Amino acid sequence: MLFAASRLGAFALSTGLELRPEVVFSPDVVERFIVVNAKVLSAPTRRTLRTNCRALGRALEAYPAPAPVPLPRERAKIPYTKREISAFLALADAQPTPARANKAAALICLGAGAGLAGADLRCLRGSDVTARSGGVVVVVTGHRARTVPVLARYQARLLSCAERAGQELLVGGSDPWRRNVTTPVVGSLAGGADLPRLEVARLRATWLAEVAAAIGLPAFMAAAGVSCCQRLGDIVGRLPKTGEEEAVAWLGGRRP
Repeated sequence: MLFAASRLGAFALSTGLELRPEVVFSPDVVERFIVVNAKVLSAPTRRTLRTNCRALGRALEAYPAPAPVPLPRERAKIPYTKREISAFLALADAQPTPARANKAAALICLGAGAGLAGADLRCLRGSDVTARSGGVVVVVTGHRARTVPVLARYQARLLSCAERAGQELLVGGSDPWRRNVTTPVVGSLAGGADLPRLEVARLRATWLAEVAAAIGLPAFMAAAGVSCCQRLGDIVGRLPKTGEEEAVAWLGGRRP
């Protein structure tokens, strides 16, 4: 705190500011101090100085503003177990009509087998699922357009669902821009009272967990001594892009 206060005080003197706490520790002066020293101090030092100066400013206020109410951090959904996924697929097979059975099975395979979310399923047609590059891939269009390899044990069933759907929307409906994509499919499931609710977010979490284990992500993070992936995106952005065949080999059940 003394280091932060001395640096801020020196800056205030150099700019001709009156050395009064309410002036020097005002948020505007603190921000100006940080910006001016951007080329002199490292980023971690600047972050520490700003945090400490703001803390001193709050401590010196006669009537400090109330602290922000802490909000809970959103946690990842709990993946389904392999037994639950098998039960969901059996429930899909037991639906009273072939159309409902096909939609339910496609939803499960696309979620747990390819990690697709609700927006990814909106415009997906049977023709967007194809066998190539040594496996099965789903060609996703829209805002997050990409090609996603399907995990090996879902490939045959998803290809069968796609063949039956053809050029029709794979997860039901007739309008690609409909709002509720998965709710009608889940809501129309007959039976399965002893099963947990079928959620697209949990299906995606199931895929994420399986892929993370397959590529050795837990071992990598343990070896690196990190518990948060905040900077991994920056690192991955500098790596060569993975080709489709290599991605299918890694994420489709085989190993390159």
